[in-house]
Amino acid sequence: MRRPVIAALVIVVGVLLLADFLVANESLGEIARLLVDAVILVAAGAALAGVAALAWRRGRDLWQRRGDPVGALMVLAGIGAMLVAGLRPGADGAADPAVSWLIGALLVPIAATLFGLLFVTTLAAARRSLASGHRDALLLVAAALVTLVLLLPLGGGVGAWLDEAADWTLGVPVGAVFRGLLLGVAILTAVFAARTVLGIGATDD
Repeated sequence: MRRPVIAALVIVVGVLLLADFLVANESLGEIARLLVDAVILVAAGAALAGVAALAWRRGRDLWQRRGDPVGALMVLAGIGAMLVAGLRPGADGAADPAVSWLIGALLVPIAATLFGLLFVTTLAAARRSLASGHRDALLLVAAALVTLVLLLPLGGGVGAWLDEAADWTLGVPVGAVFRGLLLGVAILTAVFAARTVLGIGATDD
C-alpha cells in the first residue's frame, strides 16, 4: 500500500472518530464503533501472529538443537498450556478459571521474582551512582531516598504527616513534571502526525 493511500486512510479514520466525539449522531457512532472494532481485530491478529512466530522460532531451535533447548521447551509448554486452558471445549476463554490459575501460579511468581531482583539491582545501581560523584546521579539517589522515607509504613502522627507529604509530593511537583512531559509528548506526536500525513520528510526541512 502506497504512502498517500495510508495517509488518506489515517485522515479519514481520524476525522470520523473526531466527528463522533464532537457530534451526537447514531449512524456516525455506529461507524466509529466499527472502526474501533476493526482496530481491535487488527491488534489481536498482530498479537496472534507474534505468538505464532515465537512458537515457530522456538520450535525450530528445539528441533535443530541450537540455543537454549530447555528455555525453548518451557516457552512451547507455556504457550500450549494457555491455549489448551482457554480454547478447550466448554472453556470461557480468558475468563476461564484454568487460565486464571495459570496466570496466578506462573506469571505472578515470575513477576514477584523480577521485582525482588529489581530491589537488589537498584541498590547496586545507587551505590555505583554515588561512587561516580555526578550531580545528576546524586540527585536521583536523593529523590529515591526521599520517596522511600515518605512511603515508610509508620503509624501515629508521624505516619499521617508522611502520608500527607507523599500525597502533596505526588500531586504538586511530581504531577507538574509528568504533566509537562505529557504535554511535550503530545505536541511532538501532533507535529510528527502532521508531517507524516502531509508527506514532509527530514530532507524537506
